[in-house]
Amino acid sequence: MASTSVWSELRSLTPSQRNAVVASYLGWTLDAFDFFIMVFVLKHIAEDFGTDVKSVALAITLTLAARPVGALFFGLLADRYGRRPVMMVDVLLYSVLEFASGFAPSLTALLVLRFLFGVAMGGEWGVGASLTMETIPPRTRGLISGLLQAGYPSGYLIASIVFGLLFPLIGWRGMFMVGVAPALLVLFIRRNVEESPAFIANHARPDRPSFLAVVQRHFGRLIYVVLLMTAFNFFSHGTQDLYPTFLQVQRGFSTETVSIIAIVYNIGAILGGLCFGVLSEHIGRRRAIVIAALLALPIIPLWAYATAPAILALGAFLMQVAVQGAWGIIPVHLNELSPDEIRGTFPGFAYQLGNLLASVNATVQAGIAESHGNDYALALALVCGVVSIAVALLAGFGREARGIAFGKPEARPG
Repeated sequence: MASTSVWSELRSLTPSQRNAVVASYLGWTLDAFDFFIMVFVLKHIAEDFGTDVKSVALAITLTLAARPVGALFFGLLADRYGRRPVMMVDVLLYSVLEFASGFAPSLTALLVLRFLFGVAMGGEWGVGASLTMETIPPRTRGLISGLLQAGYPSGYLIASIVFGLLFPLIGWRGMFMVGVAPALLVLFIRRNVEESPAFIANHARPDRPSFLAVVQRHFGRLIYVVLLMTAFNFFSHGTQDLYPTFLQVQRGFSTETVSIIAIVYNIGAILGGLCFGVLSEHIGRRRAIVIAALLALPIIPLWAYATAPAILALGAFLMQVAVQGAWGIIPVHLNELSPDEIRGTFPGFAYQLGNLLASVNATVQAGIAESHGNDYALALALVCGVVSIAVALLAGFGREARGIAFGKPEARPG
């Protein structure tokens, strides 16, 4: 019955609404694909440039640190000029920068390119999520939220497959060059996606307040959401970014084995996001997040300390069901908490500020591992254990606005 209800909700969307969902899902999928190419080739870049993994992992830190800049910049543009045109510019920009990364002549040049890529990557999530959430019916938000956030592990899944199939043939530089493919999405958006109705309604108001005025009015809410997203970003990046390196370095698995395990756990991530997104429509956003976050705790031994590939794959699958299950609720949760006037900016900016605060994760985890004889299992387990509890506490004692109407700027208190 549940699957029938989900299918009915999807079929109830108009063609315009479905196109907005498809565009936003693909935008985040391909953005994540371009990002996760990096995590598979850290070791190989380090070997090519004659340095260590920790030094190359700085590229991940810089990408994450740059994302708030992009979220603010592209979000402000989206609140001023519309979600649709800004999304097209953003997708084109991150595709070009990904392609350019394959030509980096030195580690320094690569770090600069990854920082700029982070600016573009930071803009996509908030703009795409606001476009979709403002377009679809309220009753479908939980389901579509899980679907949108499933774009992130979908991108990781595609990167896993491409890594397994193409890396032996094209190397790490060729992997980045393949990342130009998302530029084709711009053609789909231009032809099939309409502007958000809520943006059109708000943009027509002559007395629209400034971004700073709205932030000042809702400053407490912004601080809470940034803290929540800091914990969330440690949760996802702490369980994902160095996991392939853990499998290669500490467990000594081949490229093919690492690719297969990554495919398995990203399938788990997609399923987790969809299931908990739907669940949040019935039991509430906060409660669903708490359940998913706490489910990660008993999985840690299986995920980090098993030695057989099949057992590690099972542990990784279950871990990402939990991690991305919690994440599947974030697109709708942040958009419902956002003031209408700045929904193009608020969710993405808060999300990416959390990314900024959590951007040290890869460097810290690599440092912990290397200082303990390349014990990546210890680094992974330590971070996951702490942040899963932090996510549960912050979400559980926070606020939510499930089902709130969009397009009414003064409809709720700060």
